[in-house]
Amino acid sequence: MTHDTSAFGFETRAIHAGQEPDPRTGAVIVPIYQTSTYAQDGVGGTREGDYEYSRTANPTRTALEQQLAALEGARHGLAFASGMAATDAVLRATLRPGDHLVLGNDAYGGTFRLIDKVLSQWGVEYTVADLADVEAVRAAARPGTKLIWCETPSNPLLGIADIPALAGVAHGVHARLVVDNTFATPYLQTPLALGADIVVHSTTKYLGGHSDVVGGAVLTNEDDLREQLFFLRNAAGAVPGAFDAWLTLRGAKTLAVRMERHCDNAERVAEALAAHPKVAQVYYPGMAGHAGHEVAAKQMRRFGGMVSFRHVDGEQAALDVASRTSLFILAESLGGIESLIEHPGRMTHASTAGSMLQVPADLLRLSVGIEDGRDLVEDLRRALG
Repeated sequence: MTHDTSAFGFETRAIHAGQEPDPRTGAVIVPIYQTSTYAQDGVGGTREGDYEYSRTANPTRTALEQQLAALEGARHGLAFASGMAATDAVLRATLRPGDHLVLGNDAYGGTFRLIDKVLSQWGVEYTVADLADVEAVRAAARPGTKLIWCETPSNPLLGIADIPALAGVAHGVHARLVVDNTFATPYLQTPLALGADIVVHSTTKYLGGHSDVVGGAVLTNEDDLREQLFFLRNAAGAVPGAFDAWLTLRGAKTLAVRMERHCDNAERVAEALAAHPKVAQVYYPGMAGHAGHEVAAKQMRRFGGMVSFRHVDGEQAALDVASRTSLFILAESLGGIESLIEHPGRMTHASTAGSMLQVPADLLRLSVGIEDGRDLVEDLRRALG
């Protein structure tokens, strides 16, 4: 934008940061610059904004990056083709053969697969630790540790990590703290303000918000790291197209109002599940009995739209529930306006089978949408029988 939006509230930044009316036409919505290349004034001379080829930069993508940086309180934002592309870029920019990272024992299966199956072949080592236990993380860190990779809330057990405490551990061994903020979103939590060095997102999820786009983002205040990430993205080509960037830009405008409804409904669903005789355990940081409730209350605005639970009768009973819901659609992913149900052990976290990150077989994960909360509770009650 031509003026600073940092003093504005979240909702205002979501709608205005990076999104001035088009100077030529007055269009109030950022155009989809559906172009691969740009006319130059001369050899090596670009016209405005250093746009020469859309793998390197695109005005629609630039607007999205400015918007996301404003929402996370970051100096720099970079958009990627997917959340995993963003994760991969951070890992490759910050790690070298022989380096070590600490990974949470409840991490997304795709992140674990990338580290365990790909980065390990490159000579990168990792240690799994319970990120809710700061002393366990401190013990897992060592002189060669370069990253602590944190999800909070985590996927799929909704674990909570103390971001300022983990930042202290990371910086004590000259490492960086990376926080995957996909579940919380910048509306509920801003990790950079709490001491994190890097924030990553799957913008496919809540930021896009409508299950119609795949994307990722990295946010940081480090100038040199931004240049490294920009170079890697351009070299490898993991960029979102203009229409994908535009869809994410549009979705993020309503993030605040959507997250309030997601939280309202998740609280109602978690309470209903906790009272159901077929539910053995509910994982939701908004519940007073959750191990991370107090920490979450300190560093989050509210507690999010994700709920997981275990069935008292085991795996097959859980699978039966997943097949019987009607409003909760059986599908992977999360963060859309519609409610989803999935079985992590056989779906999103199948890659963790046999590892320290293996999830319980009787676990179901819910992405609670913005439908009428009463209808969602009744749908689960019918499915649970």
